[in-house]
Amino acid sequence: MHAKLLAPITLLAAIGCSTKSTAPEPTATPTATEAAPPATTKAPTEPAVLGQAAPDFTLSDLDGKTHKLSDYAGKTVVLEWFNPDCPFIRQSHTEGTLETMAKDMVSDELVWLAINSNAEGKQGHGKGANEAGKKKYGIEHPILLDPTGEVGKAYDAKRTPHMYVIDPSGKLVYRGAIDNSKGGDLEDMDVEVENYVAKTIELVKAGKPVDMGETTAWGCSVKYAD
Repeated sequence: MHAKLLAPITLLAAIGCSTKSTAPEPTATPTATEAAPPATTKAPTEPAVLGQAAPDFTLSDLDGKTHKLSDYAGKTVVLEWFNPDCPFIRQSHTEGTLETMAKDMVSDELVWLAINSNAEGKQGHGKGANEAGKKKYGIEHPILLDPTGEVGKAYDAKRTPHMYVIDPSGKLVYRGAIDNSKGGDLEDMDVEVENYVAKTIELVKAGKPVDMGETTAWGCSVKYAD
């Protein structure tokens, strides 16, 4: 059973991180002992199109390890656009659908990658903020840094969280919301919570067509460079 949210979604908007929020928040500057990882970025040359091959990209994680999408060919890949300071991310990773989902699903056949496309000077940007978020939320999968926003824009990522599922053949089969809660209190919903990403993964594993394809993502806006 999930705990109640500390405040309704209207309060989230009031504190400056609604789906339209663009206000930057202070971020820590890496020190000599906390240097940022090398800026390894290779953005897709073509935009992502639902139902077609997902464009390849190369990004570094918080430890400086390079991740190339094509290296995971033959596996289902889940992409989660991430901002550790977004209230919607906080709720979903502590009380909502994302709390244990990645840990439960990651396997030899499934890879989960978080991507932060927030620009320098924007909320949730930087190695330090993301390391703190990874620890706070108990995240075990890699968090990739996309400070230029090139990969995020190529995938048309608009929200945090914004979810994508790529099937083992490399085709983008889903993009949109994690579920139908819109970041609200799961216990107060009048309808059953539907986990769109889990449903997509089940269909992919069964070799069935994904009948949903795309939904409207909810959450904070991705804080791209101005």
